[in-house]
Amino acid sequence: MDYPVGPHEEERLTALLETGILDTASDPAFDAITGEAQRHFDVPMCLVTLLDRDRQWIKSAQGICLPETPRDIAFCNYTILSDEVFVVEDARADDRFKSNPAVTGDMGIRFYAGAPLIYMKNIRLGALCLLDTKPRTFSRGDRAELQIYAERVVAEIAAREFTLHPSHE
Repeated sequence: MDYPVGPHEEERLTALLETGILDTASDPAFDAITGEAQRHFDVPMCLVTLLDRDRQWIKSAQGICLPETPRDIAFCNYTILSDEVFVVEDARADDRFKSNPAVTGDMGIRFYAGAPLIYMKNIRLGALCLLDTKPRTFSRGDRAELQIYAERVVAEIAAREFTLHPSHE
């Protein structure tokens, strides 16, 4: 395993599986959020990712057609370690990412900003992330706005989880 893992990883994976959202069809509600965030932040790519044990599954994508990636190349591994927005202003200048295939290969990722999808205390299912092929700065206000978009994604996941499992009492 070539990526950091938080202390609640097994609980996180169990919660992710219990939502029933992995490997589900595309959904206009998630696509609307990623489309709106992509336009708002003026980035070429915006994704909703969910981190399974060995893969990063992409629930919604704008600007890229990619259903999943191996988890060991996912920037979102760092995003789910805390409740804070995680930003990499220039991936080529960051030792954690400068040799990452998403940076060195065709995708050419230089900028990443990810807001964790906080499902429950200590349970972050994945991220709402912004990607660019050029370095960028990301202000405190930008971080707060991205977190609001991520909260909308979590609300959609929770609504679907509840409808998938209506016997919650």
